[in-house]
Amino acid sequence: MILSEVMEEMNSPQNRMLQAVSSPAISAPPFQLHHSPSLTRSPFPKMPKSPFTARVLTPIASPMKKAVTSLQGYLEDVAHFTKLDPQDDWLPITESRNGNVYYSAFHTLSSGIGAQALLLPLAFTALGWTWGISILSLVFVWQLYTLWVLIQLHESQPGIRYSRYLRLSMAAFGEKLGKILALFPIMYLSGGTCVTLIMIGGASMKLFFHVVCANTCKINTLSTVEWYLVFTCGAIIIAQLPNLNSIAGVSLVGAITAIGYCSIIWILSISKGRPEGVSYEPLKAKSGSIARIYSVLNAIGVIAFAFRGHNLVLEIQGTMPSSPQKPSRKAMWTGVKFAYLAIGMCLFPLAVGGYWAYGDLIPANQGMLSALYRYHMHDTSKALLGLTSLLVVINSLSSFQIYAMPVFDNFEFRYTSSKNGPCPRWVRSGLRVLFGCLAFFISVAFPFLPSLAGLIGGIALPITLAYPCLMWIIIKKPRRYSTMWLINGVLWVSGIILSVLIVAAAIWSIVAIGIPVHFFKPE
Repeated sequence: MILSEVMEEMNSPQNRMLQAVSSPAISAPPFQLHHSPSLTRSPFPKMPKSPFTARVLTPIASPMKKAVTSLQGYLEDVAHFTKLDPQDDWLPITESRNGNVYYSAFHTLSSGIGAQALLLPLAFTALGWTWGISILSLVFVWQLYTLWVLIQLHESQPGIRYSRYLRLSMAAFGEKLGKILALFPIMYLSGGTCVTLIMIGGASMKLFFHVVCANTCKINTLSTVEWYLVFTCGAIIIAQLPNLNSIAGVSLVGAITAIGYCSIIWILSISKGRPEGVSYEPLKAKSGSIARIYSVLNAIGVIAFAFRGHNLVLEIQGTMPSSPQKPSRKAMWTGVKFAYLAIGMCLFPLAVGGYWAYGDLIPANQGMLSALYRYHMHDTSKALLGLTSLLVVINSLSSFQIYAMPVFDNFEFRYTSSKNGPCPRWVRSGLRVLFGCLAFFISVAFPFLPSLAGLIGGIALPITLAYPCLMWIIIKKPRRYSTMWLINGVLWVSGIILSVLIVAAAIWSIVAIGIPVHFFKPE
């Protein structure tokens, strides 16, 4: 009696399915017989087949074959997802994996264009036309290639998704070295960018109020600190959206506004004509050849810093579904191509058109927006000037969300690791308010931080240009001296050398020229 119950339990459908799923592989479909040649040899001669005889499948063989094929595909999908970290379902970057091509394009475009692009004509003043356009094109292709590398490395090992840059770095370089190399640059590119966006957004709010209400409104204008506070409050309110996929609409607005203000600025600058005394001769440093070299390196740094978002590409790809049949890298790369087509259509006209319009007269350490107000404020309608400033504000609010998301994710990772459960809503909101207040405090306490952007940005530059190539060599292990080995090796070494040179140039600029250091006194 007991034996019959045991046999019945072993033959139950649930137990058979469990055995099928838990088996490591299926060596042969069910009901497939393996015949030996001696058993299959017949003593009778083979009868020739008629050419008119059609191949007939039994009514059982065809459905059985389909069932086996479906089961094999199911088991492949199960094996593909079994190594996903359950904690990812609690974190804001990966708790929603229903992204698509459009979401990836919106996020990439919103994170890839920013106010730093308005500084591109300033780099041309040190490089000139030929070298300026050549280096801009080279860096554009270089960073687009490293983006492709990161997208391919997202699922470089079966069943594992590296949905954060830091985790990919730890997988490639080891846990300790990966953190040392990537943690500070990533946190700077996220938190530091949010601090800079508060400064840019608050200053643009103040400029918008000055343009619209300078002589007509009787309202007293706010101070710079108060404008920073207004911007931060708006950013914190939008930051209550739960995860990265939920801010896709915000990223779309950010992408549209970025394209809008970039287009308005370069079109207005060209259409209004050039100021008198414009020259296109590269500026020569007064201190000699060494100063000239450092000014060129700073200009290359300005071009390199104009391209951003590599610290977010794996996070964006992590929001997309993936399977062996439809890996996420295909949809992600399609979205990135569309996004960078738009980015190129913005950055190249800004650089070339801005340098043509202002030449060496573009304000030092400032961008095209300042040049537009300085030279064309009196012959340009207030509506266009006000609209430009408003678009910068909206874009800064939108970009704040996507750059703050890795910081939110890191905060919640610490919480969920200690509590072994998801963050309650009030904890999530509190952490985001805390980060907004911290970013606001830093923007007020250290208003000179943008002057250090060349130094800190040079330290973070390998995240964009060097580390992806080295990680490809370590993880993919291409054959030595093959094409991919040589390309990634050359780009890796070149990226590290460029980063060192830009850091040295930034230090020289700080020592030779100096920076205005003033605490708690934003201009």
